[in-house]
Order: sequence, then structure tokens, then C-alpha cells
Amino acid sequence: MYTLHTKARSLKGLVAATAIAGCALAAPSQAGDWSANAAMTSNYIWRGLTQTENEAAVQGGIDYSHESGFYVGTWASNVNYGAGDVYSYEHDIYAGFAFDTGDISWDFGYLYYNYDKEAEFDFGEVYGSVGIGAFSATLYVLANTEADEGPDQDFGFGQAFYGSLDYGFTVGNGVDVGLHLGYHDGDFAEAFNGNEDGYYDYNISFSKDGFSFMISDTNVEGGAAEGGYDNDQMKFVVSYAVDISM
Repeated sequence: MYTLHTKARSLKGLVAATAIAGCALAAPSQAGDWSANAAMTSNYIWRGLTQTENEAAVQGGIDYSHESGFYVGTWASNVNYGAGDVYSYEHDIYAGFAFDTGDISWDFGYLYYNYDKEAEFDFGEVYGSVGIGAFSATLYVLANTEADEGPDQDFGFGQAFYGSLDYGFTVGNGVDVGLHLGYHDGDFAEAFNGNEDGYYDYNISFSKDGFSFMISDTNVEGGAAEGGYDNDQMKFVVSYAVDISM
């Protein structure tokens, strides 16, 4: 970055329910499930924008989910933001709680994005998602960052956000179709992405047996569309992912 940001569970975007806190929460006698995931993709797209200058990425994560609804996990990918930058990887850690109330599903948690130490741009978000049937709505809100504010910028809690609407359904031959619309805005979002204003992203994806094909586009202008990013152009992404039982 799903229903939520669990990169494997949804969508990146986030990865399925998960791992660290499981050690703190669960005694050996308590039930819980460990899982892992691995993927290769022709382009790492996050909120409509390439994170690899339109090159391929190798990704994977480990998750732990407890029967109570608690989950925790970690996920990683290579990244590339241009010649001479200090970014080489993204490593995420997240924890949350997912549960149902009748026909409505809920998911709340915290996600921390870790990059190379030299980048000094790590940040964290709190998120919440609600799902009804095949429809879900999700909101990520900036919680903290180690990045320094520039002139007239505010990187405080809640000063940047990403909201999305998603809908999924299955068509003939078991092909899953996903529709996505998102909006990203705030001073931190602009500083991280290099764009001048808030922007929309939208995509349609088709997946079956681990293979997926996505058509993604945005309305970005400015820095996010320059150089090797071409984020103002429609992107076609092919990927393959596997789930690993543990």
C-alpha cells in the first residue's frame, strides 16, 4: 500500500494477518496461524505510483494471526527512486485487529514503513477498514515520521492521509476482478511522492491461481510524473504470488 494494507492480504496492497506481537500475546497453548508469502512483479505500484522506476520487484512477508482477531506481520520489497538516491529497500511492520459484527467486517491497526537508514524518511500510519460483502472502504492516516519538515510543511499526526474504495467479484473460470479508487493528500504525501498536490489513483486487476494483471493510472502532475517515474501514464503490471503454510 486488503481490504487493508496487509500487502499480501489485499493490496502494498497490506499483507495478511500476522507476527511479532503474537509472541507477546499468545502463550504456547493458544491457537494461532503462521503464514508466509512471496511474489515477483513487473512493477511495484503503491497508491498508483511506481516505487521501482517501473522496474521489477521481488517481495515477501511473514504473518501471524491469532483466533482473537489480532494479527502482526512484516513485509519487504526492493525499491528504486532514481539515480543517486539512497533507497534500496522497503521493510514494513504492522499489527492490528480484525473482526466481524454481523455482515460487516472491521480492521484496525498500525503500519510502519522502514527504509535505508541514510534516507531518514521512515514513517508510520494508523489505519481502519470496513467491509460489507465485496465492498470495502479504508483510511490510512499519518501517525509519525522521522523526516524533517520543509518550509510551510506540517508532518504532524493526521496531516496526511490516503483513502480508498475497493470492490471485488469473480467472473467465469474463477477469475477474480478487483476495482480500486484511492486519494492521497497532505504535506508528507507530497514530500514523499514528489507531486505538488493531492492526487487520485485507480486500477482494475484480474487474478487467478497466483497470477495477476493490473491496469493502473493516476491524475498526478509535477515531480511524481517526471524522470523515470511516468506516473501520469497508464501502467500495466504482471505479477505472481504464492502463499506458504508454516
